[in-house]
Amino acid sequence: MGVVIPIEENKNRTASVKPLVDLTKADMERVNQLILSKAGSDVQMIPEVANHLISSGGKRLRPMLTLASASMFGYEGDHHVKLATSVEFMHTATLLHDDVVDESDLRRGKSTARTIWGNQASVLVGDFLLGQAFRMMVDVGSLDALDVLSTAASVIAEGEVLQLSVAKNMETTEDDYLQVIRAKTAALFAAAAEVGPIVAKTDKSGRNALKSYGMNLGLAFQLVDDVLDYGGKAADLGKNVGDDFREGKITLPVILAYRRGTEEERAFWRDAIEGGNSNDANLETALGLITKYGSLADTIARAKHYGTIARDALAPLPQSPWKSALMDVIDFSIQRVN
Repeated sequence: MGVVIPIEENKNRTASVKPLVDLTKADMERVNQLILSKAGSDVQMIPEVANHLISSGGKRLRPMLTLASASMFGYEGDHHVKLATSVEFMHTATLLHDDVVDESDLRRGKSTARTIWGNQASVLVGDFLLGQAFRMMVDVGSLDALDVLSTAASVIAEGEVLQLSVAKNMETTEDDYLQVIRAKTAALFAAAAEVGPIVAKTDKSGRNALKSYGMNLGLAFQLVDDVLDYGGKAADLGKNVGDDFREGKITLPVILAYRRGTEEERAFWRDAIEGGNSNDANLETALGLITKYGSLADTIARAKHYGTIARDALAPLPQSPWKSALMDVIDFSIQRVN
């Protein structure tokens, strides 16, 4: 088990998702009920697999973004609940598929569905959840919302394929990597935030503001996840520290350390990542190089940059508890490294 790189502690940490959780509590109860209803099936394995992941303790941040972004524009119907549930099903489906592609054994501290039911069941139940998501989108009856979420589903799939194409390739650039996470992670954050103002029938500026907010929040969120894999704690991660390295994943801390290293150090990275020698012993060396070249601090700096863009996207909107809560989510997402 590799050593953990200590990340400087911020003793003034106050950011929290609690304001967002409190504001969306009543609607999230409706979302959770709808999740349980729509994950049901006469085929016994489908609810078993779906509920295994759905009940595993995620924060449900993405559906909360949909609820909040609709409510901040005064929406009072129930379409945002259906769209929020669709967003959560899309996210759950991508996790099921991701774990198969990545051959992951642990998700949020629990065994992945693929280790219990197998790869085939995980993929097929993911497909079922995507189907249910689209049925709920159709129920809402908004072509704009359907367009945004279906486009996001396509972009996420493109991101998965793009990640495969750059997998274990140490010549992957920072721009290449940002393209992957923009598609794989940030696209769903953006769509989740954008469909709220769509059902609230707000103007184009409000819709664009929330889309930009979601996209840049998603980028910041993923970059912090990359940092946590090398500098977090297993209890917080829900997986083992260094799992990205063991799986041969190329993330920004690795890209920066590789680019900045000597030829001998770059040879180490090629052997570890491309050569498949990403064992615990080499993890120690990797952690040392990541520390040597300041890769974690620079990745955090990039996350803060995207967080600032997300904050600026919301700035012109009227002040409200919803806006404040969404602002807090930016700080919380970045301060998870403290």
